[in-house]
Amino acid sequence: MRQGVRLGAKGRGRGLWLATLIALACVIPGCVAAALVGGMAESARRQGSHTVYAEYEGLKGKTFAVVVATDRSIESQYPGLSAKLMQRINTMISNAHAQMPDGATAGPRVDRLLRVLYNHPQWPALPRKDVADLLGVERLIVVDLAAYRLNEPGNAHLWDGAAAGTVSVIEADSAVSDEAVFERAISVTFPDTTGVMVTDMARQVVHTELSNRFGNRVAWLFFDHEEANEIKY
Repeated sequence: MRQGVRLGAKGRGRGLWLATLIALACVIPGCVAAALVGGMAESARRQGSHTVYAEYEGLKGKTFAVVVATDRSIESQYPGLSAKLMQRINTMISNAHAQMPDGATAGPRVDRLLRVLYNHPQWPALPRKDVADLLGVERLIVVDLAAYRLNEPGNAHLWDGAAAGTVSVIEADSAVSDEAVFERAISVTFPDTTGVMVTDMARQVVHTELSNRFGNRVAWLFFDHEEANEIKY
């Protein structure tokens, strides 16, 4: 697995910009120059981004599908959450690999995937290999959403969104087709500050941002992508 980050065009541009600042420092008195260059360099770092590599690279040349298993209590409180996450994650991974391209292709279209799962409501209890065969894919990405809330526990007046779960990958064409070959824990929160009252922000805003953040963190495990240096989640 590749580690670290690499500089793109933006990174090279920032490098040239910093070189100009250093040259400028040569004609400005010492303390002032140091403060100027240091402050502007820190500002550039905060506003910049870096490339993060995929943690799992086994989708290359394979068909895949993402399924989301959600506790009934969560789904009853947030109807459609599982479908929304499956739509977002499948689409993000599929679009990213379509731009490479590296032979990784989504199995069934998301609408068909949802229809197949709807027609087989017992799928969460099936062996993972059987679910992969049901969807006709070689790689099954399973997201187990264990926790999802919008409010601070016991306080309906404050937003304190949190989502947590695990992501695992089943390689259906391998000798260990029912065992996860990759696992990661994912957790995100929103808002980014405490004490946000329900009167300060609409419920749908919190719900949408929290679910999008969780979906992003899952999808990003499977393709190289750019992240802001000071991303909030």
